[in-house]
Order: sequence, then structure tokens, then C-alpha cells
Amino acid sequence: MRLATFNILHGRTVADGIVDLDRLRDAVRTIDADVLAMQEVDCDQPRSEMADLTAVAAEAMGAVSHRFVAALAGTPGATWIAATGEEQPGTAGYGVSLLSRYPALNWQVLRLPRIPVRFPMFLPGPRRVMVVREEPRAVVVAQLETPAGPLTVANTHLSFVPGWNRVQLRRLRRDLSGLPGPRILMGDLNLTPPTAARWTGLRSLAAAPTFPAHDPCRQLDHILTDDDRMTAASCATPDVPVSDHRPLVVDIRGFG
Repeated sequence: MRLATFNILHGRTVADGIVDLDRLRDAVRTIDADVLAMQEVDCDQPRSEMADLTAVAAEAMGAVSHRFVAALAGTPGATWIAATGEEQPGTAGYGVSLLSRYPALNWQVLRLPRIPVRFPMFLPGPRRVMVVREEPRAVVVAQLETPAGPLTVANTHLSFVPGWNRVQLRRLRRDLSGLPGPRILMGDLNLTPPTAARWTGLRSLAAAPTFPAHDPCRQLDHILTDDDRMTAASCATPDVPVSDHRPLVVDIRGFG
């Protein structure tokens, strides 16, 4: 079974700033995952051709089950509010999605705590302190019927604020523990591998740098499990034509 997590940067190619849906399709086909977790996913956004990027990726990989969960409604960097899941069809959204070649027995959505006020933070891009507004964070969870048996998979994109992402991770781990095992957590956790494992009590299935895509030196993207039988037969971070992250791809064995 192949698992992958990929922060897709709303399908944008860093080199030219273009969102090309064919490039996204090519990336998803290159990954060739049975279960794919995506972050920074657009739905009905002008910058990504008003496309449902989850549906685009689902068609490319042959997914039979997929679900997009908006963390915010509106446009990132412009006007937005925290999504509730009760938005009208056609409302622009931005969040996370989970896609599977195996049927989903059920789906759940978790909403993680966020800093409710604007706060000052040093940003490495502009290299100065700026007052920022933390985006809401969501989790999409599926219980999948795989050839090896039922599997609970969660996907999220945690805060970039040091310390706060740990608060979110502890909340997520607590909620996930109430769901049937075995469990897998995937996503852009904005944490180093030792920290992610320590704060979840889960075991990492892959250690490989994923960011920045052109010359990876940090691992922000993770695949973790609570199943002691599960091991990685192989791990890869292919160079694909979209995003500032590389996908983290793991072939697992020993499950079921």
C-alpha cells in the first residue's frame, strides 16, 4: 500500500507562478498513491482556475473516495472567515483533502484551536516582524476499507507558529485516539521529525527532507502510525512540477 502526503501550494509552480491543472495531474500520477493527503488545497478560487483541485487529483489517481474540508471560506491573503462546513455550494474554500483508491466507511472533520487575535511574529520571507492573523486549521479523517483491513487515516496542516502547532497536535492526538485503530496521521505539521513523534507518541514511517522543493533540507511533512507492525518498504520524495514542498511517499508493509 502506498501512502503519500503533499502540500500542493494550491497547484502553483514556484518557478513561473502559474497554476496549471495538467501539471497537478502529472504530479499526482507520478506519486501514484493509494491514499493521498493534500494540504493548501483550493476549491472555487480564481487563482486556480475556479477548479476543485481535490476532484482534479482524484480523477488523476483513480480515487474511489475523496473529501475536501475547507479550513477557511474566502480567499487566503484577502477576505476570509473560518469555515464551518455549512457554507453554500460554490463558496470559495481553502483547506485539506484526503483521497483514496479504497472505499471510505465514514468521514469525520475536526477543527483545531487557533490563536484568536492578531499577533507579531518574525517572518523569514520579508525578514521582519509583522502582525499576522493565524489561519484556522482543520483535519479530515477517513476510516478506509483496505485489502489489509480497516485503517483510520487523518490529514491536517498545522500552524506555523512555534508552540501553537504543538497545542494543535496534542488536541488532534487526543481526538484521534478515540477512533478505531490502526491509525495513520499524515500532513504538513510544520514540525521536525523528533518533535512530531514526541508530541504524538506515534512512530514515523519516513525520514526525508521535503522543503524547500528545489533543494530540500527540512522535513515538515510527515506520515506517522500507532501500529507497531507497520514498516516502510521504501520512501521517496519525488521532484514534481508543482509546489514549494516535495511529496513524501511511503510504501508500507506489515499491516493487517
